[in-house]
Amino acid sequence: INRTQPTVTVLVDKLELLGYVTRYKTEEDRRVTVIRLTDKGRELEPIFHKVSKQLNEVLYGDLMEDQKKQLEFLLEHLLNRF
Repeated sequence: INRTQPTVTVLVDKLELLGYVTRYKTEEDRRVTVIRLTDKGRELEPIFHKVSKQLNEVLYGDLMEDQKKQLEFLLEHLLNRF
């Protein structure tokens, strides 16, 4: 998601505080933290899918499939430059 570890930690802290996720360490490797949606978090999935679909429609408009892939490639290329 192209965010620093401290930024992700702050975001997950907030989501956990609001009851949208839980986190725990794995028994196999205590360095690994697993983040899971709670029931409250899962309730938001339809909303996020709807918003995501609307954003894709705005972003891609009436582009053909090959044009969409080219746009994604170019945007990824630009993102990797920073």
